[in-house]
Amino acid sequence: MIRRLTRRVGVAAKYLSIRDQILDLIAEMEVGEALPPERTLAPQFGVARMTLRRAIEEVIREGRLKRKHGAGTFVAGPKIAQGLAVTSFSEDMRQRGVVPSSRTLDAGELAASPKLAKRLEITTGEPVLRVVRLRLADDAPMAVETLHVPGRVAPGLDGAALDHASFYELLAERHGIMLAGGVQTIEVTVTDERESEILEVPVHSPAFLFERVSRARDGQVVEFVRSVYRGDRYQFRVDLQPARIGSGSTADEP
Repeated sequence: MIRRLTRRVGVAAKYLSIRDQILDLIAEMEVGEALPPERTLAPQFGVARMTLRRAIEEVIREGRLKRKHGAGTFVAGPKIAQGLAVTSFSEDMRQRGVVPSSRTLDAGELAASPKLAKRLEITTGEPVLRVVRLRLADDAPMAVETLHVPGRVAPGLDGAALDHASFYELLAERHGIMLAGGVQTIEVTVTDERESEILEVPVHSPAFLFERVSRARDGQVVEFVRSVYRGDRYQFRVDLQPARIGSGSTADEP
């Protein structure tokens, strides 16, 4: 049993060593550059192709590489980091140094269901604008967003307008409504068939599910948003502050 355990530890160490070598290799490559084929890398790293393939698959799951069917494996772009703050997608992407854009996939008016009316704090049956958008960063699919806006909040708003400006910008400029804050929940999920097709990822790929309710300064709810973000292109950044110790005192700065 000890021999079997030792062998497993040795195999794991070998695999991790290959993974690290792959990461070192792609660190010297450009985004979009093709990874050398397995028949080249396996003898270069001195491992069997099966071990190499396993290490490559792990790096793909981490979002450092992406595979295009029939074309090969390529270096992926860096993940987009988001802080936990109420900002529009467009503003957040600009802060990360990438160019945001949107493409409206579906838009129309519907009558609020009891569940949706509760989220928007309106009466069941009231008109609601529903817009499904593909959100892109540097023209790469990043998220599928479904926006719900009470009809009385932004009359005349449509999907075409949202292709050229953020919802928050339109609220402020066209309707004089300023955002005060909101509540957002974040869950880990996987993409379904439709989301996978839109985001150009395999079915059941790791993803983040955002649900947000935002309010204007007068207290009215202005949106309910459900967004599915690609897990291989997105990460969170949290700025940590020293906790208070006792009354009126704070911990020393590190």
